[in-house]
Amino acid sequence: MTRSPSPLIGITLDSEEPGGYSKFPWYALRQNYCSAVTASGGVPLVLPHEPDAVPAYLDLLDGLVVTGGNFDVDPALFGANEKHDTVKVKAARTEFEWAITRGMLERNKPVLGICGGQQLLNVVLGGTLIQHIPDAVQDALAHEQPNPRDEPGHPVQITGGSLLHRIVGAAELPVNSAHHQAVETVAPGAVCDAVAPDGVIEGIEHPGYRFCIGVQWHPEFFISEGDRKLFAAFIQACQR
Repeated sequence: MTRSPSPLIGITLDSEEPGGYSKFPWYALRQNYCSAVTASGGVPLVLPHEPDAVPAYLDLLDGLVVTGGNFDVDPALFGANEKHDTVKVKAARTEFEWAITRGMLERNKPVLGICGGQQLLNVVLGGTLIQHIPDAVQDALAHEQPNPRDEPGHPVQITGGSLLHRIVGAAELPVNSAHHQAVETVAPGAVCDAVAPDGVIEGIEHPGYRFCIGVQWHPEFFISEGDRKLFAAFIQACQR
């Protein structure tokens, strides 16, 4: 069977315990993660949390989107001695995402981390996180914005000369915001490429890899032309 010339993009799933949709454990993913990949020229493939399948996925995939979700990275993974009361971990999800993200980076295949996916990416690379923005940032913005997620919540400043700046072609972007954690210490070798008006880090990238970008907002909603350009550049980097 001949493979499609379009790059195959793995998209990580969120997981939920029994209740709501099903009386048994279930996976969750907003449709627009997949539609954004498709609209940008890729073929989406959603990834269940099966660590034993990681080697096969690494052979198959041309790129990886690490998504957000209703959870946090375990603070123990970035050396924290305490866990904030608001922190909610999903050990099986993080174990899988950690393994596949490291594997993709080791193979120098493109990785795009979104919201919680940026936080996971920063920790995998060796950085740390703010566990709860309201307790750590004075006069913080409403990073869990009250208005709908398909509308902007605040702007971000894009660092001149960064890959993100070259992609979006703008010094500022309007972004949506749905997070209570953020990057604290940027991982060694990585750089901050976007900052909110209150100083919260909104984007990171690692120039040592072919394409390694994390953003704290949700570009899959395409609320700006910059979001479309980011997905297009990611898919372009994934071309075989």
